[in-house]
Amino acid sequence: MQLENIDITIFAFYVIALIAIASWISRRDHHGPESTQDYFLANKSLPWWAIGASLIASNISAEQIIGMSGSGYVVGLAIASYEWMAAITLLLVGKYFLPIFLKQKIYTMPQYLLQRYDHRVRTVMAIFWVAVYVFVNLTAVLWLGGLAINTVTGVDWLSGMVFLALFSVAYSLYGGLKAVAFTDIIQVVLLVLGGLMLSYLSLNAVSDGNGVIAGFARLTAELPSHFDMILSSENPQYMNLPGISVLIGGLWIMNISYWGFNQYIIQRALAAKNLAEAQKGIALAAYLKLLMPIIVVLPGIAAVVLHPNLSAADKAYPSLIALMPTGLKGLIFAALVAAIVSSLASMTNSISTIFTMDIYRPIRQSKSEKHYVFVGRIAAFSALVLALAIAQPLLGQFDQAFQYIQEFTGFFTPGIVVIFLTGMFWRKANANGALTAALGSAILSLVLRAWWPELPFMDRVGLVFVICLLLSILVSSLSNKKSDLALAENIDFSTSKSFNLAAFGCVLVLVALYSTWW
Repeated sequence: MQLENIDITIFAFYVIALIAIASWISRRDHHGPESTQDYFLANKSLPWWAIGASLIASNISAEQIIGMSGSGYVVGLAIASYEWMAAITLLLVGKYFLPIFLKQKIYTMPQYLLQRYDHRVRTVMAIFWVAVYVFVNLTAVLWLGGLAINTVTGVDWLSGMVFLALFSVAYSLYGGLKAVAFTDIIQVVLLVLGGLMLSYLSLNAVSDGNGVIAGFARLTAELPSHFDMILSSENPQYMNLPGISVLIGGLWIMNISYWGFNQYIIQRALAAKNLAEAQKGIALAAYLKLLMPIIVVLPGIAAVVLHPNLSAADKAYPSLIALMPTGLKGLIFAALVAAIVSSLASMTNSISTIFTMDIYRPIRQSKSEKHYVFVGRIAAFSALVLALAIAQPLLGQFDQAFQYIQEFTGFFTPGIVVIFLTGMFWRKANANGALTAALGSAILSLVLRAWWPELPFMDRVGLVFVICLLLSILVSSLSNKKSDLALAENIDFSTSKSFNLAAFGCVLVLVALYSTWW
């Protein structure tokens, strides 16, 4: 499929406009020398609507749009549990985690670990997160983005990846988090409108022009197994989504780690004007997450009928863009690229933040703020170059990149969640217990994967979490190392009526969804 001249013009206008807006935002409120707070935390000035939009733009990228649509093609609606359960997780993060983090006035998650434990825990986790963001997250976004551009335009995947990297650098490297967060509003509008339009056209095509309701009815009639939210043990995809575990098992651990302690996600909330603004932004993001399966999963299911013989599941979403009429095709392509580059910008900004504030600054202290901002820009650019070099060798052989990402990160998420939860809510937790949890998570995950291969990875995550929690409690209790008070003490966790009402409504929607598609 090739884009027409009008589509290319629309897409080019989007690229130029986004770079121009980001440049304007970067300069508008700039007075005096740059500071790390300005570059890495947008001078703590983000309003709730920018936080909510930026959370979703950072999250919804190639691995969601391309990867989750591919999983929808293979697995069906059950993969939407990642999105819908994330909505509840976001509300828990807003109520119980953000008050702690904002009170401590931190830049990064490793900085919190330094305050709560010691420099060893901070350094180990800082190095770990930088490595994961470069070798897993950035590579996945670039690779799937290059694949999408190749499918839509015919441009080879390497050129597509280079374009995405350069585009990301052009609008985010100078302005930092402020440029990323405010342009994310444009990105999310494009993503939602373009995604809903493609879902509409896909369902209409499934019904041969008889409308979306008829198209949806045909999908449910011809592909009933694709609408099982809770998979049975006989389902060939049970290993990826093991039945009731998506509601009560390891998926909670993965979501809490991702939405609560993941730097490139939580950094938006850390940059809020105040706690109330951060919580309102979190609530907005939760409702947008409820909408995401309509945008990213449903088209993947429709592609089973429209394109039943795809060579790779991850080509499902790009192949559907051909349904768009000339002109709108350029818009939906812009929406797809918007999602990709916004995540690239968010990840590189967080990599630069952690590298600068948690790895470089402790070694080279007493430097100027301008120096640290410069180092951050170099770190961001270097991370993109490295990710470009290793993306294809790492991910080129995988059919469902989204599932690869989940399983790989599942090796470490149990330990991460143990470290933070015990640190926040148990006063006796100490650095030795935290390091035991971190090391135990990786070792236990690898051992269980080798010795118990029939155990679904989501169940493995839950089991490893329980073992690491017990190990952390045991080591902390036996250790003579002095522990600090848990930083959750003396914190007011009460929330506004509007936040409570939003949370109640979100729960009602989820109960209705799972009751319908159980």
